[in-house]
Amino acid sequence: MSDLTPPPTRNTVVAAALDLFATQGFEATSVEQIAQAAGVSRSTFFRQFGGKDDVVFTDHDELLARLRGFLSTAHENGHENPWAAVCEASVQVFRHFAADPELARRRYSVVRQVPALREREIVTVFQYERLFDDFLRGALPGIDPVESVAFSAAVTAVHNHVLRRLLRGTKKVPASVLADAYDDLMHRFGVHPGGETPAPDDLVIAAFPRRMPTAEIARRLKSELT
Repeated sequence: MSDLTPPPTRNTVVAAALDLFATQGFEATSVEQIAQAAGVSRSTFFRQFGGKDDVVFTDHDELLARLRGFLSTAHENGHENPWAAVCEASVQVFRHFAADPELARRRYSVVRQVPALREREIVTVFQYERLFDDFLRGALPGIDPVESVAFSAAVTAVHNHVLRRLLRGTKKVPASVLADAYDDLMHRFGVHPGGETPAPDDLVIAAFPRRMPTAEIARRLKSELT
């Protein structure tokens, strides 16, 4: 009679590793122990993950790859406003972790206890920020790098703030909380896709001859606004 038990999934291995890290410590846990607890071979573990710390951050590696694909086709898929596309990408990351909050909370607890993992987390956060920054610069030729960096950093900071509410608490935090925060953020930057009615002292009206080169229009506007 054949064994009909399905093979362990990546999440099974991740959950087993996090349980061991939480109970006996990250440094004291071996790859062999993780593999045994998850019901996989040592070779299978290394095919799926490069090492113990990769188990903790495997979701981020997959999410970054997914977001690169999403942003690379954002315009073709109806996301004509690049600022909104960045916000939607960040919401996708939040939805991923909110789908299994207990696993996310276990991961968060382990990372908090291990300095090396905290350092890698900082690097990972920067990777999201850099991805958003690169996308905005590509989607908006001529954008002031300060503006793209500032917006990308703000998106990442807001995401982390709302995610920590989920990770540090015991209740669900819906993705709509983050989406609403991004609506406010886009209004603050003046890039909301729905537009807005500016205050009289924040309104700029300019008139140029139709034949004037676009580059000259941009130069004059920049000169006047700065």
